[in-house]
Amino acid sequence: MNERIIEMAKQCGYWSGETIEMNDVGIAKFAELIVKECMRMCEVAQVGYLTHGLEKEASGAYSVKQYIEEYLGVES
Repeated sequence: MNERIIEMAKQCGYWSGETIEMNDVGIAKFAELIVKECMRMCEVAQVGYLTHGLEKEASGAYSVKQYIEEYLGVES
């Protein structure tokens, strides 16, 4: 399991030291879904910026999505 997801579980009080107490699959999937939604919103912003000819902003949105993907280890 990704270390960032484990860290989030610790912050929520779901981590017992070796496992996630609240339905391991459920909480990990929940965290993954939140991350994927954030990445999707970056994609939406990128398209919106491109539609309005804002290349620099579109590039920024893409960069944020890539950073989230690499930092949290979740693929879109």
